[in-house]
Amino acid sequence: MFKEFNGLPGHVLVVHAVVVFVPLLALLAAAYGLVPRWRPRLDWAVAALAVVTPVFAWVATESGEAFQEALEAKGYPPALLAKIQEHADYGEVLLWVTVGLAVAALALLALTSGRFRTPRLPSWVTWALTGVIVVLAVFALLYAFLTGDTGAASVWGNTF
Repeated sequence: MFKEFNGLPGHVLVVHAVVVFVPLLALLAAAYGLVPRWRPRLDWAVAALAVVTPVFAWVATESGEAFQEALEAKGYPPALLAKIQEHADYGEVLLWVTVGLAVAALALLALTSGRFRTPRLPSWVTWALTGVIVVLAVFALLYAFLTGDTGAASVWGNTF
């Protein structure tokens, strides 16, 4: 299912969505928490990104595993496969950081949007959750960079 799409490796197609959606989720979720007056304008975007981004990150991880298996079966050199494994390891961490960020963002939305019946909590809870989001956002941006950089280096590293 994740191996190919229209003759192309599925991974090289879906990673572009991850490259766009992870930073957007990180930045908008942090802005939603840090700037309360922006919340009415950002809530729909944060909610949509919190649902869609982990799905694309998961599909990228699964398609990457299928692509890695195909490269191993074709007998690619061990040095290149080691770079691809490093890329895969970063991608796995990125997936779980993205899931955590999405869950935290949805929790903050539920607590602050006024659309859900949530118990009245002290304001420090909102700020603590915002702190969690900011930390996860930093890690999401870091791992998105590391994952993308190692993936690009494994493809383009020796071509220039």
